[in-house]
Amino acid sequence: MHIRKKVSAIIFDCDGVMFDSYQANIKYYNHILARFNLPLMVKDEIDYVHMHPADKSVHHIFQGTPYEEAAQEYRLQTDYTPFIKDMIIEPGLKELLRLLKPHFGLAVATNRSHTMGDVIKQNGIKDLFDIVVTSLDVIDPKPDPETIFKVLDFFGIGPEQAVYVGDSQVDYETSRASGVPLIAYRNKALNADWHIENLMEIYEMLIVPSA
Repeated sequence: MHIRKKVSAIIFDCDGVMFDSYQANIKYYNHILARFNLPLMVKDEIDYVHMHPADKSVHHIFQGTPYEEAAQEYRLQTDYTPFIKDMIIEPGLKELLRLLKPHFGLAVATNRSHTMGDVIKQNGIKDLFDIVVTSLDVIDPKPDPETIFKVLDFFGIGPEQAVYVGDSQVDYETSRASGVPLIAYRNKALNADWHIENLMEIYEMLIVPSA
C-alpha cells in the first residue's frame, strides 16, 4: 500500500492519534464537574469530550444545570498541566515524525485548545511540526474544514497534496468537508481512504518504494 504520489504534507489529529488522552480528558472534565458537586461523566459524555473543543465539551456536560457559565470561567482558570502526565504518547510517534520531517510538511489539526502547546512541548515534539492549528485558531472548529484549510494555506497546497491522520467520526467529517484524504488510525468503522493499526505504517505508505 503506497500512496506517495503528490503528497507533500501530513496532518495529524492529536487525541487518539498522537496521544492516548482518554484518561487525561476524563480526569480533567470530572475535575470541573466535581468543582460544582455534580456527578461524574457517563460514557456518552466521555465520548463527546474526547472529540470536541473544551468550550463545547463543558456546554455538553453542564447543559441543563445552573452552572454552565461558571464552569466555562473555571475551565479557563484551570491549569491543564497536571493532567498532561496522564496522556500517553503513541508508540513510534517520535520516530515517525523524525523520519517524515525531511520529506514532508508536518502539521497538527486539533480541537484541543490552549493545552496543545504544553502537550507537544513537554513530550519533546514541538519542533517537529511546521504548524499547529487548534480550536483557538479558527472560528469554526472540526468538523468544519477551517482547521484543515489553515494548514493547506500555510503550505500553499491543495487538498490532494495532503493526507489527514484521524481516528473519529469528527475526523472523517472533517476530511470529507476539506477534500483531504483520511488515514484512519485504529478505527475500521470509519469509511476512510486507508486504515492503519500502527503509526509506522504511514512511513511505509509514503516513503518505502512500492514493489
